[in-house]
Amino acid sequence: MKSKLRYLVIITTLALLNSLALANCSKVYNEEPLVNFVERNGRLSVQGTKLVNQKGEEIMLRGVSLSWHNWWPRFYNKETIGWLNKDWNCNLVRAAIGVEPDGALLKNPEFAYEKLYTVIDAAIQNGMYVIVDWHSHHIYTDDAMTFFSKVATKYKNVPNILYEIYNEPERDSWEEVKKYAETIIQSIRSIDSSAVILVGNPHWCQDIHLVADDPIRGQQNIMYTVHFYAATHKQFLRDRIKYALNKQIPIFVSECAGMEATGNGFLDVKEWSIWQQFMTERKISWVAWSLSDKNETCSMIKDTNSPHMNWQEADLKPWGTLIRNSLKNIK
Repeated sequence: MKSKLRYLVIITTLALLNSLALANCSKVYNEEPLVNFVERNGRLSVQGTKLVNQKGEEIMLRGVSLSWHNWWPRFYNKETIGWLNKDWNCNLVRAAIGVEPDGALLKNPEFAYEKLYTVIDAAIQNGMYVIVDWHSHHIYTDDAMTFFSKVATKYKNVPNILYEIYNEPERDSWEEVKKYAETIIQSIRSIDSSAVILVGNPHWCQDIHLVADDPIRGQQNIMYTVHFYAATHKQFLRDRIKYALNKQIPIFVSECAGMEATGNGFLDVKEWSIWQQFMTERKISWVAWSLSDKNETCSMIKDTNSPHMNWQEADLKPWGTLIRNSLKNIK
């Protein structure tokens, strides 16, 4: 009798556990699957001065810019991009495809495309947005048309990509940059009708007030870039941005850092914090320069002995530590 009772208890217990397991399985399968950042936000667009997601909700992208691909190709790999996403909380990465120097795109296009495609594919895999940056300081209209047409054709309708068509004009006037931009925009639009396009402006993307007085007309989903280095560019540049925003000019900070404009000098944490608050209040997306191991303040990685991923505190320079902490603290 005792044996039979024990048997019934065991059977009842197993049945109960099985029922609970099935209930939990049902709960798991009925829940919505986890989605990554790009799946959640989809193709981006521009409404007024704001960058918005597929639902029309304002969105703020934040991330890190790789440095010139021709000098720091070791960071142009899927492991680095994955680590920036997983450990640094980046929802955006910028591929700075060098155009002019030895070994850059004009002299070695195959290598440039190889590095760029590796970064784009890794960003897609990790659910990140990626800026395709024509990293030049002078106008090369025909070469830029070829480049952007090729990339846009390969990744047509992929929601992850933003196109930055001119990194930093140095001596070109806004009239010259505007004419160039209109040509490149039309070239991209003939392939991809809606990708967000970022347009530079004179004097290393600080003359945004000139853009405000004479913007490109008849185009949608374009934004204008501002670059700042906090120890050099202070209230005067923020005033220019406010002037442009008041004239309905959408702005994207596609390159920024906390030290002097040379990329060296002291790290002005106080001024960087002011810029952070300024951008957050206005939901201006930003990208920090740069993921490299050069002996300068703005390089985030300590030296060439540091790995290309899985960085520990000792592998990072103060700027790299500051950016990592800033990104990880974002909700």
